[in-house]
Amino acid sequence: MTRSEAPGGTASPARPDAIRRHNLALILGEVHRDGALTRAELTTRLGVSRSTIGALVADLTALGLLEERVPSGGDRVGRPSHVVGPNASGPVVVAVDVDVTHITSAAVAIGGEVLARTSLTTKGRPPTPDRVAKQVASAVARLGEESGRPVLGVGVSVPGTVYRHTRTVGVATNLGWHDVHLGSLLERRLGPRFAVTVGNDADLSVLAELSRGSARGCDDVVYVIGRTGVGAGLVVNGEPLRGRDGRAGEIGHNVVDTGGPECHCGKRGCLEKMIGDEALLALAGRRPTPVEENVAALFADARAGDPAALSAIRTSAGWLGQALGNLVNTLNPQRVILGGSLSGVLELARPEIEQALERYAFDPGHPVELVLPRFGVDSALLGAAELAFAGLIGDPAPK
Repeated sequence: MTRSEAPGGTASPARPDAIRRHNLALILGEVHRDGALTRAELTTRLGVSRSTIGALVADLTALGLLEERVPSGGDRVGRPSHVVGPNASGPVVVAVDVDVTHITSAAVAIGGEVLARTSLTTKGRPPTPDRVAKQVASAVARLGEESGRPVLGVGVSVPGTVYRHTRTVGVATNLGWHDVHLGSLLERRLGPRFAVTVGNDADLSVLAELSRGSARGCDDVVYVIGRTGVGAGLVVNGEPLRGRDGRAGEIGHNVVDTGGPECHCGKRGCLEKMIGDEALLALAGRRPTPVEENVAALFADARAGDPAALSAIRTSAGWLGQALGNLVNTLNPQRVILGGSLSGVLELARPEIEQALERYAFDPGHPVELVLPRFGVDSALLGAAELAFAGLIGDPAPK
């Protein structure tokens, strides 16, 4: 029997209701991460009886979160185990990815399925908080209608430091935001019906990849995202590392070249000035307006053999490898995921990254795994959905 500490430090049996709520969360979490599972698989994973699984699944079905079906066909003898999966009419969350170049929103169901999406291109002009709030309110109404599902809440990814408990964006330099109470601003627009959560884009990217992507099964991993800015989401010993006030992972403002170009943060030679999208475009001799079309064209030209584009990417790869060497020396991760435009750098200049990493890492005899994100450019978006779903997945039973 599950036990808990009673007042005075003595062990006492956990209450049946607490055990039930815990097991409901475990089942919903398993299906959310891995998709449809049989009752037999759930019985094995949770280590409880078949009848208990049946009762718990019935509760989650009554709540409208899961549904069961009996598999048809096959040549197995006897009664097949019921398959438990997300309810095809169940709730969704609206996930939002805010960046300098776009505001992308999506209706995401339990299990991570994207049912509908909408995107607004900013044409390189950073969106104001009010513009983001207006766009999110519009997207929630539209995506709820398009998905035909009830909207449970809203999760927002932003490229800046975030105080999770107050949902305040402390500093988002590329957006020009300082001390923006984004959560409260969105709730005033949306009304009290929707719970709003806010997180940093790199932190949310690694959360999505950890749940069911390229970081799955990895306890020590770094996700480095490169867009207009550069940041890192960190997982150490299986737990997110955010620091005292959410600033851990702001590697875009680590100085890698004291004689480098001036950064808008006031320092010179920050990493994002060497490998961010503006830097890539400038290195290739192109107009450094980091709209998505310009960056995509740079990589397309590089794949076609354009010398200037390839040279820019290879130069960037050297700086990236140096930064990764410092991360490896500090955190000793098993795996590094390179997202955003850095995925293209890894694709086209892996040897240059690995050469620089080998030069700067303390012990090159234990190489780190360099991989692409499973979810591509959607990692931050899906991480925002994970954040919005966290309360439900952790405790699906009504209070």
